[in-house]
Amino acid sequence: MAVNPNEDTEFNDALRKYGIIPQKEAPPASPSPPPSPQLEDVLDDFTDKELLELGEDVKDDDLERTINAYRRQRIAEEKKEQKRARFGRVYPIGRDDYTKEVTEASKINEEDDEEERGTGVICFLYKDGIPRSDRTFAHIRTLAERHPRSKFVSIVGNKCIPDLPDSRVPMLIIYRKGEIRNQLIAWGTDKERQLEELEAILILCDAIDLPEHGRARDSREREDLSSDEEEDDDPSSRMRSAATSTNARAPKNIRVSAKKKSDDSDFEFDM
Repeated sequence: MAVNPNEDTEFNDALRKYGIIPQKEAPPASPSPPPSPQLEDVLDDFTDKELLELGEDVKDDDLERTINAYRRQRIAEEKKEQKRARFGRVYPIGRDDYTKEVTEASKINEEDDEEERGTGVICFLYKDGIPRSDRTFAHIRTLAERHPRSKFVSIVGNKCIPDLPDSRVPMLIIYRKGEIRNQLIAWGTDKERQLEELEAILILCDAIDLPEHGRARDSREREDLSSDEEEDDDPSSRMRSAATSTNARAPKNIRVSAKKKSDDSDFEFDM
């Protein structure tokens, strides 16, 4: 008699017991259910008005207190962010203004800044009529409005660094606490760069700050990553790769060495 080893019968169970037919394959493990979202993550999606209405509608006193406390905390954070929004536009400067408006400005701490982190200052060297420079200038204006806690200044390249060749424009010099954190030379020369690429590098250079609640959420997301593979898929990991492909940290003097015969002199910038 032919035996079907896949049949679920007492006879087959006996054969399996004595090793005459192989054991049944274990059923595949069911995937673990996704973790339940934290209350704070859920409340993040509500507006202040919706939180107020939600607090009035819930029947549980403890939950009502939690929602109202979260709402008050968020309003306080938003007011703090508004107070910190000191800039919000691009400020044109001259070479004589550089020390005051860039180096010294980057040493100024925000009010209530216990860490004394200083101010992120981005100095943009440009030249009108060069497409990559004009395009980057548009990105700089957008970022200045988007990140009003950081100071963006602009100056014509050869008025900041005498005889600066067009091949080095646009250039960004990034400061914090009186130190150069990074420099981007001839940005967009190799390929057309997107606003998000520049924004990512400025975040990683600590030149621009995320809002406090955004920074906390970003921290929670990073804690959730448990493997290198997951980190590779994380946008912050891609940002790190983008930033490290540029000059990771510049010396306090910026020396621009020409590579073409037409630009055969050195340019030293020390403010």
